[in-house]
Amino acid sequence: QVQLVESGGGLVQAGGSLRPSCAASGRTFSSYAMGWFRQAPGKEREFVAASSWSGGNTYYTDSVKGRFTISGDSAKNTVYLQMNSLKPEDTAVYYCAARVGDGNYYRQGDYDYWGQGTQVTVSS
Repeated sequence: QVQLVESGGGLVQAGGSLRPSCAASGRTFSSYAMGWFRQAPGKEREFVAASSWSGGNTYYTDSVKGRFTISGDSAKNTVYLQMNSLKPEDTAVYYCAARVGDGNYYRQGDYDYWGQGTQVTVSS
């Protein structure tokens, strides 16, 4: 069993940066693929970024390419989402997710474990 705990959200002005983190317990991360999703008020949860644990392949939704970076620290069993040049439309609850085995990085249903979410609010 894996437990994921996000932290590092908060309130920031447009143009600022945040780096939410997702700490895993229960199993080592090395065999997992990791993803970040977000849900804005009144909208469905959507894909943001994902990576194989080795970091060899990363995936981003178009709206965050060039601004967000997903990375991991195996020694700390933690994955990060560096978010730069934040925009008000990035405001959402951000969730990390972990997947064992093969699957579609973009598809929520292919992930096995989810964190509780961390709020990111970007003011204009």
